[in-house]
Formats: sequence, structure tokens, C-alpha cells
Amino acid sequence: MYSLREYLGSIRGPLSADRPIDSLWGGIHYFAPSGCRMDFFAYLCSMKRILSILYIALATNSLSIAQAVSDSAWRPYVKTVLLHPEGTSLSPPLLTLGGTNRLELSFDLLLDQPPELAYTLRHCDAFWRPDSLEPYEFLTGFHSAPITDYQFSFTTLRPYIHYSHSIPEPYAQFSHSGNYLLTVHLAGNPDSILLSRRFRVSEQCVSLSGETSLPYDGIGITSRQEVDAYVETGSWPGGATYLTLVAEQNGRSDNRRTLVFSGYDRGRLTYRHRPPNVFDGGNNFRFFDASNLHTPMYNIVRIEPYGGEYYAILRPEEDRSRKHYVVETTLGGGMKVNAWDRHNSTLEAEYVWVNFSLPMAQPFLDGSVHIVGALTDWRLDTLSRMDYNPQYRAYTKRLLLKQGYYAYQLLLLPAGKSEGVTSRLEGNHRETPNQYTLNLYGRLPSDRADRLLAVTVIQAP
Repeated sequence: MYSLREYLGSIRGPLSADRPIDSLWGGIHYFAPSGCRMDFFAYLCSMKRILSILYIALATNSLSIAQAVSDSAWRPYVKTVLLHPEGTSLSPPLLTLGGTNRLELSFDLLLDQPPELAYTLRHCDAFWRPDSLEPYEFLTGFHSAPITDYQFSFTTLRPYIHYSHSIPEPYAQFSHSGNYLLTVHLAGNPDSILLSRRFRVSEQCVSLSGETSLPYDGIGITSRQEVDAYVETGSWPGGATYLTLVAEQNGRSDNRRTLVFSGYDRGRLTYRHRPPNVFDGGNNFRFFDASNLHTPMYNIVRIEPYGGEYYAILRPEEDRSRKHYVVETTLGGGMKVNAWDRHNSTLEAEYVWVNFSLPMAQPFLDGSVHIVGALTDWRLDTLSRMDYNPQYRAYTKRLLLKQGYYAYQLLLLPAGKSEGVTSRLEGNHRETPNQYTLNLYGRLPSDRADRLLAVTVIQAP
């Protein structure tokens, strides 16, 4: 399993020979040979050097821990991780402070024997960096508990174990709003992390509204969308000074924006007509349906069993950047597990090797191509990256996915950048039905952590 050190190390980048893990974690050791005599001046110099190194190591630790966290499955046998409100599998993981709703966590382990697992909760700031809030400050009850509800798959070629759990516990309740990180790990060993998922708890104590419009600067009016927001603070005592408004497009984290306060309008705080408000429109999500393993369905060319596993070949992708916009209805990058001829899709759905291909005469020299959506946790990393095969003159990728419906986009990640672009493979259109989520955070000087005051969703155009 991944340890906590490896988990945080993966966030800040891999360790190297000149950055040993012990030095990063303050593992400083000083030894004096037996019988060696040191005068007082040499002793002070050596202690000064040790304290300096220790100070640097601790500073490195604090910076590393403060890096933003993300949704991830940290072992290859962890699959189909879902976190959503109970009864609404396609809704984002959001709770209301003081409410009775709970979140349902579910995932599969491609193992023969079930390990004993537990989860742990941690509070984060507005930018998903773990903060210093203690468990008793954000939760009445235990912040960590065992996950004991699991079932074995049956009638499947590849066996797996399905885990599920509801959060928070029946006897616990959140007492602080904000962003939260949930990690699943081996019972009794919080450092052995299997997966992580983010969710929010909102107070909904102020009025937050928004709308989409044409770009304020008149540039790209056929390809971009502007998101404007309005806040009626009500009893909030801090005004705009202590507010942070974050906008997200669909489920993406790479192009998350912090909107800038622009003034007042009829007593409301306004966040509009600024560069961060403008997003590329993108295109409708591509999709495929692997619900039926006997007859190829939407965008699947062939599907067949081989060697004890199922393989599906998708219709070759195409560059849509120069094509006209076509109206389609998809899940907006989401996923839904479904087995067409089974009674219980959760335990009877098969796992399928899905093969993607993007024919292209030459590879991109200035970036990498990524499959982005819930099927890859919306991440731009090695899991989502397609590799160019010169023999077939195409980008290819193979993912192990559970039977069901999946929506995704192909983004180009420019070299040295962290934000993917839609213009190179998808094209940008103002008509695209993007979903924007506005998250309003507040933190007064007397607060120890960020609060999530309100969340609202806007549907474009």
C-alpha cells in the first residue's frame, strides 16, 4: 500500500537521490565517533549546522503537506470509486451543514480476499490544502471508522470485492463547513492509503446566484463563456474582504478559477467582467456504452472475451476542433455502472479492457493527449495520458473499466503546464452545455479555517 509519505510525495513530485526521504521528513541524525573529543566551539558549530538542516527539513515538510489534494486511486486494484449523496448517484458529493443527508462511498477491489479497511476525514482550505483544524473542531463523533460492508462479485470472469459505506457515521455530525478529504486505508494504519476522495459541506447561509453570458471583452464570442456571480451577504459581517469565490467547469480541477470582486450592484457583491470569469466553451463530451457485452452499443466497434477477460474496441476518435457544433446529450463527463442483462449491476457487472485510439499522422510535439472525465478521476497524469504508436500512426490507450456508460473529453496538456486545453482536439463553442459550480468561502480574522458559505450550480449557455 502507499504510505502517507508516498502519498504526499506524489503530490509534491517524486523523490530524487539528492532529496532523500529521511531529510524531507526531518530524519536528521548526528553521530560522534566513540572517543572523539570536540571543543566547545566545534560543538556549537556542529549544533548550529544540525539545527539549520532541521529547520530546512521542517519547512520543506510544511510546504509539502500544504499542497492541494485530489481524487485518486493509489493502487491499481482499486476501481470504480464513487462518492455521492445517498439516492442520487449522479450528483456531486455535497452536504448541507446541520442536515440529515449522508454521502455514500463505494469502490471495488480486484482481490480474492477482503482486507480490513477504515476511512479518515480531514478538513481542507478553499484550495484543497489540508489545514490545521483538529477532528473535534469539525466533527461531533469519530473522524475515522472501519469499513465493514463488503460483498463478493458473482458470475463474473474477473472476481472483485465491492465495498460500500455511508458518511458520516449515524452518531456523528459535521460541525464546520468547508472542503473535506476522505482517505481509505488499511485498518490500524492510516499511512497505507488506498484511495482519496474530496467532498464539501456547505452552510448555505448567504444568497449566491450566477449566470453565463458572452465574454465581456468581445473576444471569442463564438467559442467562450463568461460566468458572472452575485452575492447577497445577509448577516455575513465581513463583506467582500474575507470572501473567496471559486468557479469550476464540469468536474475539472485543472482550470479552476478564483473570481475577482468587481463592485456592487443594487446592494449585491458582484464578480463579473474580469479575465478569470471567462472559460473556453469546449465541446460536448464523447461517450460510449459498454452495458451490453453481447452486442456492441454506442461507439463500440467490437467487444469479445479472450483469455478470461473482456475486451472492447471503441470507434476511432477524431479531431473535432474544426467541425461544427452538434447538439448531443451526455453525462457531462460522468459515469454510470450498468449491466444490461444482469439483475444486480453492482456485483454482476464485468470489468472490460476498453481500447481507445486517436488516428493522427504525427504526434503533438508541444504536449500530451489525455482522456479526461470521471473514468480517469479528471486527472491529467499517466493514468489518463494516451501514448503515440508510430506503427499505427495513432494515439492509443487501454483502461480497465466496469460495465456501464462513460463520458469523456480529449484534452491536450501543453508541455510544462498544468491546465489542459480543448481547442486542439475538441474545439470551443459557446453553445456547449457546460455546468459551472460556484463555491463561496469565507474566513474572518477570528476563524481558524475556511468556511463554505454557499454553493450554486449554473447551466450554460
